[in-house]
Amino acid sequence: MFKKILVANRGEIACRVMRTAKKMGIATVAVYSDADARAPHVLMADESVRLGPAPAAESYLKAELILLAAEETGADAIHPGYGFLSERESFAKACAEAGVAFIGPPPNAIAAMGDKIESKKLAKAAGVNVVPGFLGEIADTDEAVKIAGEIGYPVMMKASAGGGGKGMRLAYGEQDVRDGFEATKREGLASFGDDRVFIEKFIEQPRHIEIQVLGDQHGTILYLGERECSIQRRHQKVVEEAPSPFVTPAMRKAMGEQAVALARAVGYYSAGTVELIVSGADKTGAGFYFLEMNTRLQVEHPVTEEVTGLDLVEQMIRVAAGEKLAFGQEDVTLTGWAIENRVYAEDPYRGFLPSTGRLVRYRPPAEGNGVRVDDGVTEGSEISMFYDPMIAKLVTYGATRDEAADKQVAALDRFRIQGIGHNIDFLSALMQHPRFRSGAITTGFIAEEYPEGFEGAPASPALKRKLAAAAAVLDLVRADRAGAISGQLNGTPPSAGERVVTLDGEHFTLTVREQPGVYLIEGAGAPIELVGHWRLGEPLFAARIDDEPLTVAVERSGYAWRLTAHGATQRVEVLPPHIAQYRHHMIEKVAPDLSRFLLAPMPGLLTRLHVAPGDKVEAGQALAVVEAMKMENILRAERAGVVKAANFSAGDSLAVDAAILEFE
Repeated sequence: MFKKILVANRGEIACRVMRTAKKMGIATVAVYSDADARAPHVLMADESVRLGPAPAAESYLKAELILLAAEETGADAIHPGYGFLSERESFAKACAEAGVAFIGPPPNAIAAMGDKIESKKLAKAAGVNVVPGFLGEIADTDEAVKIAGEIGYPVMMKASAGGGGKGMRLAYGEQDVRDGFEATKREGLASFGDDRVFIEKFIEQPRHIEIQVLGDQHGTILYLGERECSIQRRHQKVVEEAPSPFVTPAMRKAMGEQAVALARAVGYYSAGTVELIVSGADKTGAGFYFLEMNTRLQVEHPVTEEVTGLDLVEQMIRVAAGEKLAFGQEDVTLTGWAIENRVYAEDPYRGFLPSTGRLVRYRPPAEGNGVRVDDGVTEGSEISMFYDPMIAKLVTYGATRDEAADKQVAALDRFRIQGIGHNIDFLSALMQHPRFRSGAITTGFIAEEYPEGFEGAPASPALKRKLAAAAAVLDLVRADRAGAISGQLNGTPPSAGERVVTLDGEHFTLTVREQPGVYLIEGAGAPIELVGHWRLGEPLFAARIDDEPLTVAVERSGYAWRLTAHGATQRVEVLPPHIAQYRHHMIEKVAPDLSRFLLAPMPGLLTRLHVAPGDKVEAGQALAVVEAMKMENILRAERAGVVKAANFSAGDSLAVDAAILEFE
């Protein structure tokens, strides 16, 4: 067995690999860029080596520096994690030449599956179902239009070396191809150094199912069940679960056997994933097609671990050390249900735009009782524009799918992140959505269910009633604290327990009676019993309301409370009766009108500006392109108008809310 493993990655996955290595008694080495000098993965490792400046191209992607770090520290193996160098044939070869074990598949398998065009040809030869399409190189946009027309719309344009949702465009007609082909080439070149694009048929009502495979160097290859990864945004997975609510035992066997056949055809060993697109309209299960094979550990591997009881990182390490798998296909069983949500640094209330900055507050939910948090950040960490915007992965396990989803909702309520935008409210809304709970999900779920964007999870009357009660108690605690301080100075007694509450324009009076360890709230229908303890300034209020647990995120907003639970935020105004009667005299600040400006929705680089002062624009017209986190974001006009001024030029760096254009 290895004595020391260097982890050629950062963040969550580096910490994940190190946890298993330490469990196995193996020493670890971290590598880091200047942006990550004090990152958790660096502090967790036994040793650490600086690679270079923050940009990945100058640090984590420099194979020669990583190999030098392995030599200097005496590491006898390298685990690449996912992303960065994990699927570079050249890196796996370089490790072998340097006499360092690569904890992953053989170089020839990486090469065979890394090229999406060639991998589809290999899959077809191995008897695997493939999506109809054109797998040759496409010279230009005109040829792309011709090919797409022959395949039949809708079609998907994909960068040959793509992955992680980058370099993909859906086209429903010729204009979509003309608008998106060059952009797909650019994204492929920028992200993967390869601008080749292929085109294939887009499967209607598609579900994204993937099969986890695991093989050793002695000829054994197994499949470990499937994961459902259909809930995606811009082809980036958001929610993953195992098993799939759609896959039957017969489908699982057919998919698994094809995945093993493909792995065997390329001499595969280690952990890998065969991704399939499945037609949700085909209830027979015959309509599944090969998409690609990821020759690495997947971001969503924890859900497979939870339902199989296997540590995939440990298996990868043992396979790389030459050990045989200690179990066979008949030993692989799926028990219970696991769901993973990706907590991203993005703002769902502003079109899911990336968010960067410092984690002023970061408190994940406590692990245990079916809750697992895989992260690589801590309070004070910087979410940088240089790397992936994922903050953490929240994994829950239950005996049933509903139980796992319920645990997600409760755990998301206990997540507290401040300083940057995040998608926790959105994830909670997904977990509660009736369509998600039914299992009738496709890759179009988010676009179909939130066509106008996300505006918060709906709050049921029962939840509003509980939040009103919580607000009354919070305000009583605040007033009592203020009264106690004031009383120390002038003998003023604590305030009374009657409050006028305003929620959604409705006014009602609540009476709060405090008894040992419990508050009784009357005046909102049936009496409410609230058990909980809160101190002024705490960001979360954990309580039992009518004997049901509820965790509420708390913010004071002027004379009101901004309370969030189950992904829903409610502004609850709470005032003592003698002040409430004068409420209508209070002046509220009106937000400035920014409708005449095109504002940068995130920090990034202005790569193109399509208009100039004096130009007339129409609603929906593309005005500018901002690149952030390696993704191009097209900014469009919300309505017709005339450009008055352009404050920035292509190539300029933008701060969030920078006024790019001003209109007449």
